[in-house]
Amino acid sequence: MELGNISKPTYGPGPEAPGSSTPGLVTMAHGFLRLVQPNPLPVELFKFGQSQSEFNQEDIHELLLYELGFLVCAAIGVLFIILVPLVGCCFCCCRC
Repeated sequence: MELGNISKPTYGPGPEAPGSSTPGLVTMAHGFLRLVQPNPLPVELFKFGQSQSEFNQEDIHELLLYELGFLVCAAIGVLFIILVPLVGCCFCCCRC
């Protein structure tokens, strides 16, 4: 993975939003996706046309780093799915 010029980084344009009747929502969705997953898929890990029966630890680690943003969002979602009904049940049952 190349870092390029660290003192003067160059930023490319992000993905273009498609034409829509709700440009605010499209912009918000693209902003979220750029925040959660800013790096492209590491395609060099996948050997197309060859047997992919085994992944080594470095490949799995790099794929997990690629998916880290979505994993954090999923963990926060599961936490809310568990905590919100639990707190609601405590408020309903334990009104003191």
